[in-house]
Amino acid sequence: MILPIEQTWLILVDLLTDLKRKGVDVPNLVNKDISLLKTSINFYKRDTTHPDMIKELERVNIVISKVQDELLTYAEEFGEGYQNSWIDKLRRANHGEEVYKEPDSHSKFLSGAPPGFSSAKIHLKTPIAEDRVQEIAEYNNIIIEFEDDVTIALYGDSENIKVALREFAPFFNE
Repeated sequence: MILPIEQTWLILVDLLTDLKRKGVDVPNLVNKDISLLKTSINFYKRDTTHPDMIKELERVNIVISKVQDELLTYAEEFGEGYQNSWIDKLRRANHGEEVYKEPDSHSKFLSGAPPGFSSAKIHLKTPIAEDRVQEIAEYNNIIIEFEDDVTIALYGDSENIKVALREFAPFFNE
């Protein structure tokens, strides 16, 4: 089952995508926050009863509220109706309603890819510094998710992912 916080995350990614399509220059820090949120949500889901996981959920809620406020401020530029449609989706998700369907877990493709985003997964021979990966992600305006030390999922515009993959290419041989 998909958690309400995952629904909220999907809605925020969809809103971010729509704002970018409308030409809004959203700071790269928002992409970074959204990427880290997905990783944190997955971390929490591993054991929802563990005290460290509960602390992680508290942190996720703080960051998700910050991102939500920032994106809704940008949405306001396109009128009250536009902004209210996103607020309605977020409200429905917070009440546990399924706004987006849960991804098929048996799919051969990346699960959890945000609506309208392309995705890719890379497997490195050896781990690389998270700072370097985050730098490539920010520069190319993509969202990253670490699955483990050597597996990274990429989400974003197809062309941006292609450019990022070319930047990751030298790490495949290390």
